Amino acid sequence: MNDEPTRHHGGRLIAQRLKAHGVSRLFTLSGGHLFSIYEGCRHEGVEIVDVRHEATAVFAAEGWAKVTREPGVAALTAGPGVTNGMSGMASALQNHSPIVVLGGRAPAFRWGQGSLQEIDHVPFVRPVVKLAATAGATAEIPSLVDEAFSVALRPHTGPVFLDFPLDVVFTETEAQEIAEVPAPRSARAEGAALERALALLDNAERPVIMAGTNLYWGRGERALQALAEDRGIPVFLNGLARGCVAADHALAFARARKAALGEADVALVVGVPLDFRLGFGAAFSEDCDVIAIDVAEPQRDHPRPVAAELYGDLTSTLSALAGSGPDTSGWIGKLREIETTKRAAELADMQDPRAPLHPMRVYGELAKVLDRDAIVIGDGGDFVSFAGRVVDSYHPGCWLDPGPYGCLGSGPGYALAAKLAHPDRQVVLLLGDGAFGFHGMEYDTLARHGVAVVGVMGNNGIWALEKHPMEFLYGGWSVAADLRPETRYDEVAAALGAHGELVRSPDELRPALVRAFESGRPALVNVLTEPSIAYPRSANLA
Repeated sequence: MNDEPTRHHGGRLIAQRLKAHGVSRLFTLSGGHLFSIYEGCRHEGVEIVDVRHEATAVFAAEGWAKVTREPGVAALTAGPGVTNGMSGMASALQNHSPIVVLGGRAPAFRWGQGSLQEIDHVPFVRPVVKLAATAGATAEIPSLVDEAFSVALRPHTGPVFLDFPLDVVFTETEAQEIAEVPAPRSARAEGAALERALALLDNAERPVIMAGTNLYWGRGERALQALAEDRGIPVFLNGLARGCVAADHALAFARARKAALGEADVALVVGVPLDFRLGFGAAFSEDCDVIAIDVAEPQRDHPRPVAAELYGDLTSTLSALAGSGPDTSGWIGKLREIETTKRAAELADMQDPRAPLHPMRVYGELAKVLDRDAIVIGDGGDFVSFAGRVVDSYHPGCWLDPGPYGCLGSGPGYALAAKLAHPDRQVVLLLGDGAFGFHGMEYDTLARHGVAVVGVMGNNGIWALEKHPMEFLYGGWSVAADLRPETRYDEVAAALGAHGELVRSPDELRPALVRAFESGRPALVNVLTEPSIAYPRSANLA
């Protein structure tokens, strides 16, 4: 009998804790500082998915979190690997996406002597994560990884960063049994605030629900729908909350938002800040009583007074607000009439015969081939803004966009993770031609790993989100806003191993989409769209 203690190197210890936390995939770009982590993952059965840029590795980790509501994990090599991943970490922080980013690090025993890629990541990473720490010894690794997952999952959820000096992660130590760490639980909202909110709802004649991303992270969709049905409250959704109430539900609205928010007497603002998307609170009238509901207290003050604040477990909070109040059928009917009228007005653009195509025609045709549970990912400016307005979602986790940080280039990583997590579902990546320039090489990643994402590109040859407002401001003048017209991005994708097609006219689009889905390969349908068409924006930068 061998009584010698089991010894493992630091990379194996990391992989063991990843596996214990349910991690099945690690997104990365190869780097020597990470070899021991790779070797540990090979032993522990954690699949390694390698990409072409470290930013994509982090976006893929975030995409995994967004479609599974479980932490995604990325590993970045030291120095430029970590700095390349910082935009993804900043995006995850603003989206409250729980991810764990593992970094390589120059060896501690030579620190300060100029090792390859030597830099202290922690000070500059710390502002864009919930926790940034360095392993000081091999034996510390298991508990440090456990702490990372605990912090990532604690409301508000978000990204954490750990880095591992080369000598620490390659050194062996005795393997120890580490107790399982329970997932953090949200507290319950305070009773006094609940009573205030109930009193307001019991007298509300024009109530409204505006729910956002934290509704999804807090798994509050069933309780929210039950509350809406119980009291007859119209529901509007943004961010990751899209699909938490199906778009064809009798109380789900999208086009009547301005009227509903502006005329509401009581607004339940659930899991979304009063930021630029809601006019910093001005989307609601001054007389509207706003009830702020979230999984935890906000990280900044509300820009306008609120009548009640309920922070804690969303299921219990929303369920506690159930009850009866005034008849809202007239209010619902008014909003439904606005909704129906505005949807009908969109049909002309969705059937527009022009070539190059109107972006709305693209989405009119796409809707005809999308499954109800398709996962749609937006990565672009004006082209994706049109999608955000008209693409309907029916299940949670079916709409992914960059979120309030607005970081282009997130789409390929999101799509890679979404299709790996849900291989039997359609995953559609909506791309502007500008956004393709960030991480278009990830079509190589999709092809190498056999991940059949279908990309649909709106190719108008300009940075439309900048060009149109610049010309409006400066009397027709713009700079740094033009791209090469009619670039064959489909041929780029094909050269990387994907299925690629160019669409010049509306009659070519639907057959091309069908072929893309039927190809069984990653695909890019490159649709030439009319550059003069600008998305009609009502919000500004601040």
